[in-house]
Amino acid sequence: MDAPLRKRYLHEAIDEDLREKMVFVSGPRQVGKTTLALQLVGTSDRRHPAYLSWDDVRARPRIRAGEMPPGQPRIVLDEIHKYARWRGLVKGLYDTREPGRSFLVTGSARLDVYRRGGESLHGRYHAYRLHPFSLPELGGGSAALETLLRFGGFPEPFLRGTERSWRRWQRERLDRIVRDDVRDLERVREISLIELLADALPARVGAPLSIKKLREDLEVAHDTAERWVGILENLYVCFRIAPLGAPRIRPVKKERKLYLWDWSAVPDPGARLENLVASHLLKYCHFVEDTEGHRMELRFLRDTDGREVDFVVSRGGKPIFAVEAKTGETGPSPAVRYFKERTGIPRWYQVHAGKKDVLVDGVRVLPLAALCREIGIP
Repeated sequence: MDAPLRKRYLHEAIDEDLREKMVFVSGPRQVGKTTLALQLVGTSDRRHPAYLSWDDVRARPRIRAGEMPPGQPRIVLDEIHKYARWRGLVKGLYDTREPGRSFLVTGSARLDVYRRGGESLHGRYHAYRLHPFSLPELGGGSAALETLLRFGGFPEPFLRGTERSWRRWQRERLDRIVRDDVRDLERVREISLIELLADALPARVGAPLSIKKLREDLEVAHDTAERWVGILENLYVCFRIAPLGAPRIRPVKKERKLYLWDWSAVPDPGARLENLVASHLLKYCHFVEDTEGHRMELRFLRDTDGREVDFVVSRGGKPIFAVEAKTGETGPSPAVRYFKERTGIPRWYQVHAGKKDVLVDGVRVLPLAALCREIGIP
């Protein structure tokens, strides 16, 4: 497929924002941040003078000293969050920049979490989160969906499209996250246990994540297990969504559902499809939040009797639509019908991997590609 030759879905928005402020782009390791940054500079060569990576030991002294290459209107600072005083450094570079110069800061961790240095960058930057490939980026066809389900949406394994390259990529990526990124950013001695935790997560996708059960399996304190899951969230390995509180349904309130940024690692086919849908909806929420400024939330519905609907998307604190993911082209589930009558959520969808697109009792049963077009998933 020609997906890597296309501009990624954030290209135009970032290009526009770079004309007035710094731009921060975060996202999972190997999701395509460097490729996007180089495209915005106007090159594909990592040796370009405008590209400075903290992972390059030769570039570190120049970065720390604030020595920027002359004559470059756009400077990329990659993985700079691994430097303890990165925010103060970036603030100084921005405040003393040459006329017409802009900075693009990229990182494989949540840059809002790793705020080392204590300096305020308020009003100096816009932030974006880059996601893996989604159906709309790939044309939306059934072949693209099949490949996404099989190999995930990260560029390298998706484009190579072989089981061998997918297995090797998964192993090497997780090893680098656990053994490099965790060591660089966190004070964790039990790296082997973090690795065990990461290996245990795919089997728990789509269900409320019990920290108590994880704590027992890893034989660590409850606070330690919670902190470690938080670390993997900050490094874009996984994400959790909270239940939606609503009147008239006796909602559960505590345990959050778990999903992976690399849904291809999920062994169960039903849970993998659910994770794929979750990732598309999270991408939609982040895109609207990052480009338009709305406060977006992805949640789920579950009551104390065990009825559940997979996802609810809210804007500005108000639910705007709900989505149930199913492997088959069946009619609306009993839980969808139950919650539809009691929550007041205006739009309801039940999404599947087939072709059927019908409206049943106010619930639209439709393919994932059609849902993407309907709500505007990028």
